[in-house]
Amino acid sequence: MTSPSQAARPAGEPAGTLAGRAAVLARIDELVRLVPDYPQPGVLFRDITPLLADGEAFAAVIDQLAASVGGPVDLVAGMEARGFLLAAPLAVALGAGVIPVRKAGKLPGPTVVEHYQLEYGEASVEVHPFTVPEGSRVLVVDDVLATGGTAAATVRLIESCGAHVVGLSFLVELDGLAGRQQLGEHPIDVLVHVP
Repeated sequence: MTSPSQAARPAGEPAGTLAGRAAVLARIDELVRLVPDYPQPGVLFRDITPLLADGEAFAAVIDQLAASVGGPVDLVAGMEARGFLLAAPLAVALGAGVIPVRKAGKLPGPTVVEHYQLEYGEASVEVHPFTVPEGSRVLVVDDVLATGGTAAATVRLIESCGAHVVGLSFLVELDGLAGRQQLGEHPIDVLVHVP
């Protein structure tokens, strides 16, 4: 008997194929839960925990993200916190290391910090500079691309260490928020677009 999670990819069909990608997208649509008015009124939150809990669907997502990477990658930078969940298995799939991009104050020093503006205030992200060698090729990963502020700050942070951001990968992009406009000319791969 075939479990629902096996529908993520037809038997023998790699995730990198068009049909494989379509199957993965359909499975993401089934599993990502929409939560209205969370964490505040007017926000429609995309809960990826059901997707993460489905081993086969999660593996298919990682396969698809890996298949979409356009060149060699030395490191995968995952943004706190849900970006960690995608970055670690993606780094393994690519034979790369992983860099946790943390909120300020979460890493013991020394750190490199990048500040950025939020709608109401300022936030910061940081990394250990000794984990980002100069000239390394870094893929930046997160679950959702919304306004692009955190992703843009992460790109600046990685580049301030002397590394090259070779692309960005997201599970979901909220197209109406135009976050990719903050990311310059970097290649961006997104599995699911939401208006």
